[in-house]
Amino acid sequence: MKQILVFILFATMLCWFMFAPVYKHVIIVRQAVLQKEVDYLLEVGASGSRGYINAAMIAESRERMEERGFVASELAYVVATNTGVAGMDASAPVWRGTGLRLTMTYPYHRLFVIDQLVGITVPSASDRMGATGMKMSEYVP
Repeated sequence: MKQILVFILFATMLCWFMFAPVYKHVIIVRQAVLQKEVDYLLEVGASGSRGYINAAMIAESRERMEERGFVASELAYVVATNTGVAGMDASAPVWRGTGLRLTMTYPYHRLFVIDQLVGITVPSASDRMGATGMKMSEYVP
């Protein structure tokens, strides 16, 4: 009985040591892709010709993210400004010098299940990873 228990514990630890770097890499790549998309949307949205991030730009972003393996319906976008004005209205763009902030989040799902098997405290499946960025608008009419 003791040998079976030792075998199970050893097998669990061996699996964790073998596969931990793989799924940690998935988390790092997802985080990097989120941040890259935030930076891109801010660069386009805060440009001198726009001054906003609207629903059409977010829809295009969802399509790009879906091509990279994300579930588009689970991506959450929050657009704000440092002055409190709406940053999503194309008819009222954010003026030059106003900060345009974008936050994107995506759920962790069950990426940490293997850590939980060895007793490490993990984020819940409903917790979300995210990326945030802020860029000063360059829009001048």
